[in-house]
Amino acid sequence: MTRQGPGPATPLARPARLRPGSRVAVVAPSGPVPADRLEEGLAVLRDWGLEPVVGAHVRSIHPELDYLAGTDADRAADLQAAWCDPSVEAVLCARGGFGAHRMVDLVDWAAIRAAGPKAFVGYSDITVLHEAFALRAGFATLHGPMAATGTFLKDESTREHLRATLFEPETVRTLGLASAGALVPGRAEGVLYGGCVSLLAADTGTPVGRSHARGNLLVIEDTGEEPYRLDGILTRLLRSGAVAGVTGVACGSWQECGPYEKIRAVLADRLGPLGIPVVEELGFGHGATALTIPLGLPAVLDAPADGGRCTLTVEVPALL
Repeated sequence: MTRQGPGPATPLARPARLRPGSRVAVVAPSGPVPADRLEEGLAVLRDWGLEPVVGAHVRSIHPELDYLAGTDADRAADLQAAWCDPSVEAVLCARGGFGAHRMVDLVDWAAIRAAGPKAFVGYSDITVLHEAFALRAGFATLHGPMAATGTFLKDESTREHLRATLFEPETVRTLGLASAGALVPGRAEGVLYGGCVSLLAADTGTPVGRSHARGNLLVIEDTGEEPYRLDGILTRLLRSGAVAGVTGVACGSWQECGPYEKIRAVLADRLGPLGIPVVEELGFGHGATALTIPLGLPAVLDAPADGGRCTLTVEVPALL
Protein backbone atom coordinates (compact mmCIF):
# COMPACT_ATOMS: atom_id res chain seq x y z
CA MET A 1 0.00 0.00 0.00
CA THR A 2 2.53 2.61 -1.10
CA ARG A 3 1.52 6.11 -2.08
CA GLN A 4 1.57 6.45 -5.86
CA GLY A 5 0.21 9.95 -6.46
CA PRO A 6 2.12 13.27 -6.51
CA GLY A 7 3.21 15.13 -3.41
CA PRO A 8 0.56 16.73 -1.20
CA ALA A 9 1.07 20.27 -2.56
CA THR A 10 1.13 19.31 -6.24
CA PRO A 11 -1.98 20.36 -8.19
CA LEU A 12 -3.83 17.21 -9.22
CA ALA A 13 -5.24 16.02 -12.54
CA ARG A 14 -8.64 17.50 -13.35
CA PRO A 15 -11.49 15.55 -14.95
CA ALA A 16 -13.58 16.69 -17.90
CA ARG A 17 -16.75 18.66 -17.25
CA LEU A 18 -20.13 17.04 -17.79
CA ARG A 19 -22.56 17.79 -20.59
CA PRO A 20 -26.18 16.86 -21.29
CA GLY A 21 -26.30 13.12 -21.92
CA SER A 22 -23.26 12.32 -19.74
CA ARG A 23 -23.48 8.92 -18.08
CA VAL A 24 -22.83 9.10 -14.33
CA ALA A 25 -22.56 6.26 -11.83
CA VAL A 26 -24.08 6.43 -8.34
CA VAL A 27 -22.27 4.32 -5.73
CA ALA A 28 -22.56 3.75 -1.96
CA PRO A 29 -19.08 3.25 -0.42
CA SER A 30 -20.38 3.67 3.14
CA GLY A 31 -23.87 3.36 4.63
CA PRO A 32 -27.10 1.91 3.24
CA VAL A 33 -29.24 4.16 1.07
CA PRO A 34 -32.96 4.84 1.72
CA ALA A 35 -34.80 3.77 -1.42
CA ASP A 36 -37.07 6.83 -1.59
CA ARG A 37 -34.18 9.28 -1.29
CA LEU A 38 -32.20 7.42 -3.92
CA GLU A 39 -35.05 7.60 -6.42
CA GLU A 40 -35.59 11.28 -5.68
CA GLY A 41 -31.90 11.99 -6.22
CA LEU A 42 -31.80 10.05 -9.47
CA ALA A 43 -34.74 12.13 -10.70
CA VAL A 44 -32.77 15.33 -10.06
CA LEU A 45 -29.82 14.00 -12.05
CA ARG A 46 -32.13 13.11 -14.93
CA ASP A 47 -33.59 16.62 -14.79
CA TRP A 48 -30.04 17.90 -15.31
CA GLY A 49 -29.89 15.90 -18.54
CA LEU A 50 -27.61 13.22 -17.11
CA GLU A 51 -27.99 9.46 -17.50
CA PRO A 52 -27.52 7.98 -14.01
CA VAL A 53 -26.65 4.31 -13.54
CA VAL A 54 -26.79 2.72 -10.09
CA GLY A 55 -24.03 0.49 -8.75
CA ALA A 56 -24.92 -3.20 -8.38
CA HIS A 57 -24.83 -3.10 -4.57
CA VAL A 58 -26.11 0.43 -3.83
CA ARG A 59 -29.44 -0.96 -2.61
CA SER A 60 -27.76 -3.67 -0.52
CA ILE A 61 -27.42 -3.92 3.26
CA HIS A 62 -24.71 -5.94 4.97
CA PRO A 63 -26.24 -9.20 6.29
CA GLU A 64 -24.92 -8.66 9.83
CA LEU A 65 -23.70 -5.04 10.04
CA ASP A 66 -26.73 -3.08 8.94
CA TYR A 67 -24.86 0.24 9.02
CA LEU A 68 -23.01 -0.82 5.85
CA ALA A 69 -24.32 -0.82 2.28
CA GLY A 70 -23.33 -4.42 1.58
CA THR A 71 -19.97 -6.07 2.16
CA ASP A 72 -16.68 -4.23 1.95
CA ALA A 73 -15.73 -6.16 -1.18
CA ASP A 74 -19.05 -5.35 -2.85
CA ARG A 75 -18.76 -1.63 -2.13
CA ALA A 76 -15.18 -1.54 -3.41
CA ALA A 77 -16.19 -3.47 -6.52
CA ASP A 78 -18.97 -0.98 -7.31
CA LEU A 79 -16.57 1.97 -7.09
CA GLN A 80 -13.90 0.28 -9.17
CA ALA A 81 -16.36 -0.96 -11.80
CA ALA A 82 -17.84 2.51 -12.20
CA TRP A 83 -14.45 4.18 -12.47
CA CYS A 84 -13.06 1.70 -14.95
CA ASP A 85 -16.15 1.79 -17.19
CA PRO A 86 -15.14 4.05 -20.10
CA SER A 87 -18.78 5.03 -20.70
CA VAL A 88 -19.06 6.57 -17.21
CA GLU A 89 -17.93 10.21 -16.98
CA ALA A 90 -18.51 10.85 -13.27
CA VAL A 91 -18.96 8.89 -10.04
CA LEU A 92 -21.34 10.35 -7.48
CA CYS A 93 -21.74 8.99 -3.97
CA ALA A 94 -25.27 8.36 -2.73
CA ARG A 95 -24.54 9.08 0.94
CA GLY A 96 -21.89 8.93 3.66
CA GLY A 97 -22.32 7.28 7.04
CA PHE A 98 -19.58 4.80 7.89
CA GLY A 99 -17.59 2.24 5.95
CA ALA A 100 -15.22 3.94 3.51
CA HIS A 101 -12.22 3.14 5.73
CA ARG A 102 -13.17 -0.54 5.54
CA MET A 103 -13.24 -0.75 1.74
CA VAL A 104 -10.64 1.78 0.55
CA ASP A 105 -7.73 -0.70 0.60
CA LEU A 106 -9.74 -3.24 -1.42
CA VAL A 107 -9.82 -0.92 -4.44
CA ASP A 108 -7.23 -1.53 -7.16
CA TRP A 109 -5.74 1.95 -7.26
CA ALA A 110 -3.42 1.05 -10.14
CA ALA A 111 -6.52 0.33 -12.22
CA ILE A 112 -8.09 3.59 -11.05
CA ARG A 113 -5.00 5.54 -12.13
CA ALA A 114 -4.95 3.80 -15.49
CA ALA A 115 -8.59 4.75 -16.12
CA GLY A 116 -7.78 8.45 -15.66
CA PRO A 117 -9.58 11.23 -13.77
CA LYS A 118 -13.35 11.52 -13.54
CA ALA A 119 -15.58 13.84 -11.55
CA PHE A 120 -16.00 12.30 -8.08
CA VAL A 121 -18.44 13.84 -5.60
CA GLY A 122 -19.07 13.16 -1.92
CA TYR A 123 -18.39 14.38 1.61
CA SER A 124 -18.50 13.18 5.24
CA ASP A 125 -17.25 9.56 5.37
CA ILE A 126 -16.24 9.94 1.71
CA THR A 127 -13.32 12.09 2.92
CA VAL A 128 -11.34 8.83 3.10
CA LEU A 129 -11.80 8.36 -0.63
CA HIS A 130 -10.94 11.98 -1.44
CA GLU A 131 -7.59 11.41 0.27
CA ALA A 132 -7.09 8.11 -1.58
CA PHE A 133 -7.83 9.66 -4.98
CA ALA A 134 -5.39 12.48 -4.19
CA LEU A 135 -2.52 10.49 -2.69
CA ARG A 136 -2.83 7.18 -4.55
CA ALA A 137 -4.13 8.26 -7.95
CA GLY A 138 -3.27 11.95 -8.25
CA PHE A 139 -6.82 13.03 -9.14
CA ALA A 140 -8.70 16.16 -8.11
CA THR A 141 -12.15 15.52 -6.61
CA LEU A 142 -15.19 17.44 -5.39
CA HIS A 143 -16.22 17.74 -1.73
CA GLY A 144 -19.91 18.17 -2.39
CA PRO A 145 -23.48 17.06 -1.71
CA MET A 146 -24.51 13.46 -2.34
CA ALA A 147 -27.43 12.30 -4.43
CA ALA A 148 -29.54 10.69 -1.69
CA THR A 149 -28.95 13.16 1.16
CA GLY A 150 -31.31 15.71 2.63
CA THR A 151 -29.25 18.80 1.77
CA PHE A 152 -29.06 17.84 -1.90
CA LEU A 153 -32.75 17.02 -2.08
CA LYS A 154 -34.09 19.96 -0.05
CA ASP A 155 -31.82 22.94 -0.75
CA GLU A 156 -31.96 24.41 -4.26
CA SER A 157 -28.83 26.54 -3.84
CA THR A 158 -26.84 23.44 -2.82
CA ARG A 159 -28.03 21.57 -5.91
CA GLU A 160 -27.41 24.50 -8.21
CA HIS A 161 -23.85 25.02 -6.96
CA LEU A 162 -23.02 21.37 -7.62
CA ARG A 163 -24.69 21.48 -11.03
CA ALA A 164 -22.72 24.60 -11.99
CA THR A 165 -19.47 23.02 -10.76
CA LEU A 166 -20.06 19.94 -12.92
CA PHE A 167 -21.26 21.73 -16.07
CA GLU A 168 -19.93 25.32 -15.87
CA PRO A 169 -17.03 25.26 -13.38
CA GLU A 170 -15.59 28.59 -14.47
CA THR A 171 -18.72 30.30 -13.04
CA VAL A 172 -18.15 29.11 -9.45
CA ARG A 173 -14.47 29.69 -8.77
CA THR A 174 -15.00 32.10 -5.85
CA LEU A 175 -16.62 30.41 -2.87
CA GLY A 176 -18.03 31.62 0.43
CA LEU A 177 -21.44 32.31 1.93
CA ALA A 178 -22.26 35.60 3.65
CA SER A 179 -21.74 33.83 6.99
CA ALA A 180 -17.97 33.48 6.39
CA GLY A 181 -15.77 35.42 8.79
CA ALA A 182 -12.10 35.78 9.69
CA LEU A 183 -11.27 33.78 12.81
CA VAL A 184 -7.61 34.63 12.09
CA PRO A 185 -7.19 37.27 9.38
CA GLY A 186 -4.74 37.03 6.50
CA ARG A 187 -4.25 35.68 3.00
CA ALA A 188 -2.95 32.25 2.05
CA GLU A 189 -2.29 30.23 -1.08
CA GLY A 190 -2.03 26.47 -1.48
CA VAL A 191 -3.47 23.28 -2.91
CA LEU A 192 -6.81 22.36 -1.37
CA TYR A 193 -7.38 19.18 0.63
CA GLY A 194 -9.52 18.05 3.53
CA GLY A 195 -13.13 17.28 4.35
CA CYS A 196 -14.62 15.77 7.50
CA VAL A 197 -11.96 16.43 10.11
CA SER A 198 -12.60 13.28 12.17
CA LEU A 199 -11.95 11.18 9.05
CA LEU A 200 -8.74 13.06 8.34
CA ALA A 201 -7.60 12.28 11.88
CA ALA A 202 -8.56 8.62 11.48
CA ASP A 203 -6.35 8.42 8.38
CA THR A 204 -3.23 9.57 10.23
CA GLY A 205 -0.70 6.86 10.90
CA THR A 206 -1.96 4.55 8.14
CA PRO A 207 0.59 3.41 5.55
CA VAL A 208 -0.93 5.67 2.89
CA GLY A 209 -2.02 8.56 5.12
CA ARG A 210 -0.87 12.14 4.69
CA SER A 211 2.35 12.78 6.59
CA HIS A 212 2.41 16.58 6.25
CA ALA A 213 0.55 19.43 4.56
CA ARG A 214 3.33 21.69 3.32
CA GLY A 215 1.93 24.03 0.70
CA ASN A 216 -1.67 22.96 1.29
CA LEU A 217 -4.85 24.81 2.20
CA LEU A 218 -6.99 22.76 4.57
CA VAL A 219 -10.80 22.69 4.50
CA ILE A 220 -12.54 21.06 7.50
CA GLU A 221 -16.02 20.45 8.88
CA ASP A 222 -17.81 17.75 10.84
CA THR A 223 -21.04 16.63 12.45
CA GLY A 224 -21.97 15.16 15.81
CA GLU A 225 -18.63 15.88 17.52
CA GLU A 226 -18.84 17.54 20.95
CA PRO A 227 -16.32 20.36 21.59
CA TYR A 228 -14.01 18.15 23.65
CA ARG A 229 -14.00 15.53 20.89
CA LEU A 230 -13.22 18.15 18.25
CA ASP A 231 -10.37 19.33 20.50
CA GLY A 232 -9.03 15.77 20.56
CA ILE A 233 -9.37 15.38 16.80
CA LEU A 234 -7.50 18.60 16.07
CA THR A 235 -4.88 17.79 18.69
CA ARG A 236 -4.26 14.40 17.06
CA LEU A 237 -3.75 16.05 13.67
CA LEU A 238 -1.36 18.58 15.19
CA ARG A 239 0.64 16.02 17.19
CA SER A 240 0.89 13.59 14.27
CA GLY A 241 2.46 16.19 11.99
CA ALA A 242 -0.24 15.58 9.39
CA VAL A 243 -1.03 19.30 9.13
CA ALA A 244 2.57 20.51 9.41
CA GLY A 245 3.22 23.27 6.89
CA VAL A 246 -0.44 24.00 6.13
CA THR A 247 -0.83 27.55 4.80
CA GLY A 248 -4.42 28.30 5.83
CA VAL A 249 -7.65 26.72 7.07
CA ALA A 250 -11.23 27.18 5.83
CA CYS A 251 -13.90 25.86 8.19
CA GLY A 252 -17.38 24.81 7.14
CA SER A 253 -20.36 23.69 9.21
CA TRP A 254 -20.32 22.00 12.63
CA GLN A 255 -23.79 20.51 12.68
CA GLU A 256 -24.85 18.96 16.00
CA CYS A 257 -21.40 19.64 17.48
CA GLY A 258 -22.62 21.69 20.42
CA PRO A 259 -23.06 25.46 20.88
CA TYR A 260 -21.10 27.24 18.18
CA GLU A 261 -19.39 29.60 20.61
CA LYS A 262 -17.75 26.56 22.21
CA ILE A 263 -16.76 25.12 18.84
CA ARG A 264 -15.36 28.50 17.87
CA ALA A 265 -13.29 28.58 21.07
CA VAL A 266 -11.81 25.16 20.24
CA LEU A 267 -10.96 26.22 16.68
CA ALA A 268 -9.31 29.41 17.91
CA ASP A 269 -7.35 27.57 20.62
CA ARG A 270 -6.08 24.78 18.40
CA LEU A 271 -5.64 26.59 15.06
CA GLY A 272 -4.85 30.15 16.18
CA PRO A 273 -1.30 29.35 17.37
CA LEU A 274 -0.40 28.12 13.87
CA GLY A 275 -0.16 31.76 12.80
CA ILE A 276 -2.02 31.19 9.53
CA PRO A 277 -5.32 32.58 8.18
CA VAL A 278 -8.42 30.77 9.42
CA VAL A 279 -11.90 31.40 7.97
CA GLU A 280 -15.02 30.20 9.80
CA GLU A 281 -18.47 29.29 8.45
CA LEU A 282 -17.45 29.37 4.79
CA GLY A 283 -20.53 27.32 3.87
CA PHE A 284 -19.74 23.67 3.13
CA GLY A 285 -20.25 20.33 4.84
CA HIS A 286 -23.28 19.05 6.75
CA GLY A 287 -25.08 22.39 6.99
CA ALA A 288 -28.41 23.39 5.47
CA THR A 289 -26.61 24.88 2.45
CA ALA A 290 -23.44 23.22 1.21
CA LEU A 291 -21.09 24.65 -1.40
CA THR A 292 -19.11 22.24 -3.55
CA ILE A 293 -15.39 22.57 -2.79
CA PRO A 294 -12.83 21.38 -5.38
CA LEU A 295 -10.00 19.40 -3.76
CA GLY A 296 -6.52 19.01 -5.20
CA LEU A 297 -6.41 22.39 -6.95
CA PRO A 298 -4.53 25.63 -6.21
CA ALA A 299 -6.58 28.26 -4.41
CA VAL A 300 -6.37 31.51 -2.46
CA LEU A 301 -7.97 32.02 0.96
CA ASP A 302 -8.78 35.64 1.80
CA ALA A 303 -9.68 36.60 5.38
CA PRO A 304 -9.60 40.42 5.54
CA ALA A 305 -8.80 41.96 8.90
CA ASP A 306 -11.22 44.85 8.25
CA GLY A 307 -14.27 42.61 8.28
CA GLY A 308 -14.57 42.42 4.50
CA ARG A 309 -15.92 39.40 2.68
CA CYS A 310 -14.01 36.17 3.32
CA THR A 311 -13.59 33.98 0.24
CA LEU A 312 -11.91 30.89 -1.10
CA THR A 313 -10.99 31.34 -4.78
CA VAL A 314 -9.95 28.36 -6.88
CA GLU A 315 -7.32 29.48 -9.37
CA VAL A 316 -8.53 27.19 -12.17
CA PRO A 317 -11.96 25.74 -12.97
CA ALA A 318 -12.58 22.50 -11.11
CA LEU A 319 -13.21 20.57 -14.33
CA LEU A 320 -11.67 20.96 -17.78
